Amino acid sequence: MRYTQAPERRRELLRRAAEAGYVSSTDAAAELGVSEMTIRRDLRQLAAQGLVNRVAGGASAPVPAYGVPFEQRRDAATAEKEAVGRAAVPLVPAGAVVALDAGTTVAALAARLPGGLTVVTHSVPVILACTGREDLELISLGGAYHRATRSFTGPITRGSLEDLAVDVAVLSATAAGPTGVYSANAADAEIKRAMARIARRVVLLLDHGKLAAHAPMRFLDLAAVDTVVVDAGTDADQLALLRATCREVVVAPLDAGTAVPTSRPAASATRAAGT
Repeated sequence: MRYTQAPERRRELLRRAAEAGYVSSTDAAAELGVSEMTIRRDLRQLAAQGLVNRVAGGASAPVPAYGVPFEQRRDAATAEKEAVGRAAVPLVPAGAVVALDAGTTVAALAARLPGGLTVVTHSVPVILACTGREDLELISLGGAYHRATRSFTGPITRGSLEDLAVDVAVLSATAAGPTGVYSANAADAEIKRAMARIARRVVLLLDHGKLAAHAPMRFLDLAAVDTVVVDAGTDADQLALLRATCREVVVAPLDAGTAVPTSRPAASATRAAGT
């Protein structure tokens, strides 16, 4: 069916974005019988009205300004997040200074941290997990508190990070794919990017659903990730992408078994945070 009239075409684009969470400009153009330029123009108009979010290659269904609330995200894919958190523990060297972001997958790691570390974080759940531990040093980053992410953020947070150096930054994401690693909001993306910038190594924690998701704010290149940890539900194509791009991929079993690390066969990638 051809959608020659802009109003009916835009209604169809909205329907697709609401149903699937994402609409591809290329696919929509082919299926609706118009040019990609026309679809991009439609999506720009819908984005201007606040009805979709423009992302690489198309548009996604709108999300709240600061993303889905922490509790709602925490309660999704819990087995996968626990598996990824367990598998990430050996990636933190003894005595390291480690930066932990405000993601729910990273929060699953915080409860398992070995003693002797210095933890840098803006996440309230991570702060609470560390304050009861006498075997951890904690550097808590202040700033403006955002309830949806249960974290501090903004210029004060970013400025505090600029004065620090960390051995490992452990980050999470709303979505990841060949075009990069994404967050649901600009404030969260800014802090993740700052943590990656001051770290000697970047570890990315992803449950497999993030590899099929879409989000608006790109904060990192996949090639800037030293190690990515995913759960065993990640499919073969997704693993192939990660192994071709990241230096090391660790696959976490969904039971308490031993995670399987695999290295990228190609030469090491440039170590720089994307924007």
